[in-house]
Amino acid sequence: MRDLCAAAETARMAEPPTRYALTREGVCIAYKVLGEGPHDLIFSPGWVTNLEVLWEWPACAAFFDRLARRCRLVVYDKQGTGLSDRVATFPTLEARIDDIHAVMEATDIERAAVFGPTQGAALSALFAASFPEKVTALITYGTFARPIPAPDWPFGDVDVSHWELSMLQRWGTPDWTRDFVVDWGAEELRDDPAFIAWAAKLMRFSATPTAASAFNDAFSETDVRDVLPSVGAPALLLHRKGQGDAAELEHTASLMPLARVVELPHDVWSPYVGDPEPMAQAIESFLDGVGEQEASMDRALATVLFTDIVDSTRHASELGDRRWKETVERHHRTIRALLARYRGTEIDTAGDGFFATFDGPARAVRCAQDCIEAVRPLEIEIRVGVHTGEVETIAGKAGGIAVNIGARVGARASASEVLVSQTVKDLVAGSGLRFEDAGEHELKGIPDSWHLYRVADAVR
Repeated sequence: MRDLCAAAETARMAEPPTRYALTREGVCIAYKVLGEGPHDLIFSPGWVTNLEVLWEWPACAAFFDRLARRCRLVVYDKQGTGLSDRVATFPTLEARIDDIHAVMEATDIERAAVFGPTQGAALSALFAASFPEKVTALITYGTFARPIPAPDWPFGDVDVSHWELSMLQRWGTPDWTRDFVVDWGAEELRDDPAFIAWAAKLMRFSATPTAASAFNDAFSETDVRDVLPSVGAPALLLHRKGQGDAAELEHTASLMPLARVVELPHDVWSPYVGDPEPMAQAIESFLDGVGEQEASMDRALATVLFTDIVDSTRHASELGDRRWKETVERHHRTIRALLARYRGTEIDTAGDGFFATFDGPARAVRCAQDCIEAVRPLEIEIRVGVHTGEVETIAGKAGGIAVNIGARVGARASASEVLVSQTVKDLVAGSGLRFEDAGEHELKGIPDSWHLYRVADAVR
C-alpha cells in the first residue's frame, strides 16, 4: 500500500482548481473538473468529503486522476459538507439532486454517466430514474438499495449505527480514526501516522460530528428499491471481492432493466484507497460499450434547416409591440404549415427563427423556398440555411456538429436567400433544383472552409 502511495505521489496530475456552481435554491456547490476524455462522468460523493483535503492524500488523488484518464470527470462536495454551503435544513436525497443539476449546468454537460460510490449510489440511482434524458449510464460501488434488513430484504447490517455515539464524541480524532479505518478495510494503514492524520483531517474538514451523524442516519433509512425499476440507463454495479454481499448486489441488479454486477479484485473497501486500476478499467470498458450503443441508436443522417427573420429589430421598432407580435405569430403559423406539408419536424423555435429536420434534402430546400415566398405578404423577409449530416438525438432533440453547421450556413444567407452546403447540393442531383456558387466561407466555430451554394429558381 505504501509503495502504491509513493508511486501515486510521483504520477499524480496537478490538483484542479475548486469552482462553485449554484443550485436553483441558491446553494453554492464546490466542484472540480479534470480530464478531457470522450466520456462525461459525474462523481456523486459518498458519506462526507472535502475536495481539497481529498487531494492531499496521494492515493486518493491518484484514484481521481486515473478515472479522468479517459473521462471528463466532475467531482463535487454535496451540500452541507466540505467546501459547499451549509444549509438550514438537512439536505435530503431530493434536495441533493439539485447538486448534480448545478454542476452539470456549470460545466455545460447535457448528458453524463453518474458514478455513486457507497452513500452516493442511492442518489445517483434516484437521479438516473428521475432524469433519464440527462443520464447515459449509472455506475455504483458498494451496496445501496436498502442498508438495513427488512422482512422482504434479508440483506444489510442489522446495526449500522454501532459507532454513532463515539462518533459524536470523538469525530476526527486519531484514536477514533484508527478504529474507523478498519471498517474501511484498510487495516494496514491503521498504524500509518501520515494516513491517520490525513483521514482525521478529512473528517473534521468535511462535516461537523452532528452533520456526519445526520448523513449516516439518513443513509440508514434510505430505501430506493421502488426506484430501481425506473432506471432505464445501462447500470454497472461494482464491488470488491470480500467486501460487501455479492448476493445483495445481484438481487439489486435484478431490479433494474439493464444492470450487471462486476466483481473487482479484493483490496480495501474505500474506493479512495487501494489500486484504482481494476475499477477504472471496468468503468472505461463499460462506458465505451454504452457509447457504442448510443452512437448506433441515436445517430442518423438528416437534413437540418434554419430560418431567421431579417432585420427583426428594425421591424419591431417600426411596427410597435402589438403589431409586431401579430406579425411574428402569423410568421410562425405559416412556417409550421409548410413544415407539415414537406414532412419536416420542428425541433426548436428561438425568437424569430425555426430549427427543423427533414429526412430528405430536396424536401428541405423546397420547403425553404416556399417559406421565403409565403412570408412576403407579411412584409418581412427571412434567410434560410440547409445542411445534411449525421445528427445525434440528445434527450429527444437533434444535436451535434451537423446542427451547428446548419445554423452557421443559415447565418451566412442574405435576405430571401437559401444557402446550402456542398453535401446538400450533391445529394439533390436530378431533383430539378438549381444552384449558384456562393464561394468558400469560414463558419464560426467550425473547422476548415465550407463551399456554399445559393438556391436559384427551380422546376417544381
